[in-house]
Amino acid sequence: MDIKAKVEELVEQIQKNPQILADFRENPIPVVEKLVGVDLPDDQIMKVAELVKAKIDLDKAGDLLKGLGGLFKK
Repeated sequence: MDIKAKVEELVEQIQKNPQILADFRENPIPVVEKLVGVDLPDDQIMKVAELVKAKIDLDKAGDLLKGLGGLFKK
């Protein structure tokens, strides 16, 4: 399994569905397990969930920073 590709896929699935995103924010492990559809050891699922959360948070931060781009221009 290509972890990077799987994380990107999960991020896309989670971000496009507000209910899945809300469920992920509340309890990420079961959401990742369900979306992956492969029985992985808990420590691996936790790592994938952490990567997905970091990517979602990074994307959100990037969107916020884009909005601030013109804030300090004269």
